[in-house]
Amino acid sequence: MTPPPSVLELKPLTEAKYQALRQLLASYGSCVVAYSGGVDSVFLAKVSHDVLGDRSLAAIADSPSLPRRELQEALDVAQRFGIPVRVLQTQEFNDPRYLSNPENRCYFCKHALFRELEPMARTLGYQVLAYGENASDVGDHRPGAQAAGEFQVRAPLKELGLTKAEIRELSAHLGLPTADKPQMACLSSRIPTGEAVTPEKLGMVEAAEAFLRDQGFHDLRVRHHELGGSLKGHLARIEVGGPEFERWQDSRLREAAVTRLKGLGYSLITVDLNAYRRGPAPITLKPA
Repeated sequence: MTPPPSVLELKPLTEAKYQALRQLLASYGSCVVAYSGGVDSVFLAKVSHDVLGDRSLAAIADSPSLPRRELQEALDVAQRFGIPVRVLQTQEFNDPRYLSNPENRCYFCKHALFRELEPMARTLGYQVLAYGENASDVGDHRPGAQAAGEFQVRAPLKELGLTKAEIRELSAHLGLPTADKPQMACLSSRIPTGEAVTPEKLGMVEAAEAFLRDQGFHDLRVRHHELGGSLKGHLARIEVGGPEFERWQDSRLREAAVTRLKGLGYSLITVDLNAYRRGPAPITLKPA
């Protein structure tokens, strides 16, 4: 067990929750952490590895909904901190219920993940499955939590009341590069509910977001819409964080974005005046 770092500069409540997390993970004996490379799962995987050593394993689900950049960054973080990681090829894209993109799409995604993790953990002798839902997620629409319950997957961050802000604070304390990472929902969240999810659409979204991130945007979503009626083709609705919105005044940036996204197959490119907001694409565009 890696000894805990000094936590003298942490708030007393945050320190108490951190120590409680270490004790809870130790009580598992061994653990497989569902790992995505996001703030919560990196933190959970790091603390689990610190406490349990080689009796802890991170497992990342790979499918067309995971950007290649995110996969590589997740693997790089794991390697940097010596966290053992296994990549699983999940099969949600073989499930027509997932592809139809209902409101509970995340249920089918998480179900596909846990269906792979459960026999793997059992075969390798790990006693507990855990994932990174936290106390700030309580009250959100999270169909994935239903799948977790069906497979008895633990959510230790939520169980101990650790909030997103506290997880970011502790991540910074542990030197994790994800401490200030933006939230990164899967690429399928860029498709409006009820519009079919396809690998081709997600490939367009991934390439568009990669281009814009390379231009320096931090909080970013490219929402993908299918046009109808007299308008044909695909529309990209770009959301960026409020502080970054003024960057669109740069005509060279706008021209470069239009050129790149049209090259990806988008016939219309828009910037949402509401700026970036959490959640799936809420707008379905079907012009007359």
